[in-house]
Amino acid sequence: MKGDYQDLVDEISALLGAPATLENRDFRLIAFGAHDSDDDLAMDPVRTRSILTRQSTADVRSWFEAFGIARATGPVRIPAAPDAGVFRGRICLPVRYRGIVQGYVWLLDQEPGKPGPDPAALDAAMEVAQRIGVLLAEEAKAGADLSREFLAVLTAGRGWQQDMALAALRAALGPGGDGLHAAVCVTPWTEEAPASVPGAAAVCVVPRRGGGEPGGAAGPGTGAGAGREAAGEPALAVLLRLRSTDALAPALAAVSRLLPRAAEATGPGGKGTAAKASGGKGAAAKGAAGGAGAAAVTTATATATARRVTAGVADPVRGLADLPAAWEQAVAAARAAAAQPRFGPVAQWSEIGPYRMLATLAVDPVDDPAARTLLTPTNRELARTAEVFLDCAGQAGRAAAALGIHRQTLYYRLARVEQLTGLDLDEGEDRLLLHMALKAARLT
Repeated sequence: MKGDYQDLVDEISALLGAPATLENRDFRLIAFGAHDSDDDLAMDPVRTRSILTRQSTADVRSWFEAFGIARATGPVRIPAAPDAGVFRGRICLPVRYRGIVQGYVWLLDQEPGKPGPDPAALDAAMEVAQRIGVLLAEEAKAGADLSREFLAVLTAGRGWQQDMALAALRAALGPGGDGLHAAVCVTPWTEEAPASVPGAAAVCVVPRRGGGEPGGAAGPGTGAGAGREAAGEPALAVLLRLRSTDALAPALAAVSRLLPRAAEATGPGGKGTAAKASGGKGAAAKGAAGGAGAAAVTTATATATARRVTAGVADPVRGLADLPAAWEQAVAAARAAAAQPRFGPVAQWSEIGPYRMLATLAVDPVDDPAARTLLTPTNRELARTAEVFLDCAGQAGRAAAALGIHRQTLYYRLARVEQLTGLDLDEGEDRLLLHMALKAARLT
């Protein structure tokens, strides 16, 4: 498939006499033509970054999209903007399939005063762009067509069943199955799986039943699938292709586009309301997320938070052998995002701290005898006081400041906590037990 794109890009370059660049609709580089010009302006910062990092920044994307390229059906000329790092004007050929934009072909326009490509050559180039659109659409559809194999991997029990499911998915993906991937969980998801997700190798909806595990099977999802999903709400699973382990921006950008859709479906009057009635179906991530992914996640934050829709992104894995464990990570991260608003609607497994362990352990609602009374609604204020105190490593001054109360009030409340729980907060193991119980309760 990669070679097909390169051949088509080279064909456009030959037709128009200028090096062409192909990006998908998320501005991720797919293929580019050779550049052998002595014109220094031809390799401006925007084009150089696109080729070297294989993606454009969120600011660059917004700037180009302001010229209406996502709605255009023919070539769009974009003037130079040196302040934005665009030293030469661009010609954008929208790549569409059945009216839906799949990507863009970019060419450097001629300098002002010089004639550009003639209309006949541009028409011929647009015909090639349409062929590219067919390939991109087929590639995206292929991911959705693998939903059965993908779902089988996520719901199979450990042992030979899982081995067979992995072998089937590996065969369906072909050589791409040995590449780098990230598992993503979006929950709750009350619609069918989307027809296509940019950059996805496979997409499916994982049904959630009681007991905490995907599909009700006893297997690797047992720990990760508890909480909200155990009540019967399904989740969307996405297997995203990655180019490197330290560049999760494409994954986060793809997730951010799914959150508003899921939020709308689960909100008042949305499709999810009817589906449930009939018995049917965080802050932006840090670190390796990158500018484009972080900006895209921020855009989706308000809508997703309002509807309690969250997403989790697992650590990248190479090949498929660790896919079941990666799915557990993604589900755990989504649950952590729902439990702790500070994680935002999209959480990365690597960023959720103690919830990496708690999400695996807390399969069922917390019912430890020591914490049972403290976790009742009537003692909500005492539970919050104890949690903040433990979050502050037992430092009374910090805890009182965080709670906005006098230190003596804090001591009084902690004494009440000890009376209700029978625990001694001067003892390390008692503190550990209570802290885990309070954190785990957020996941249920």
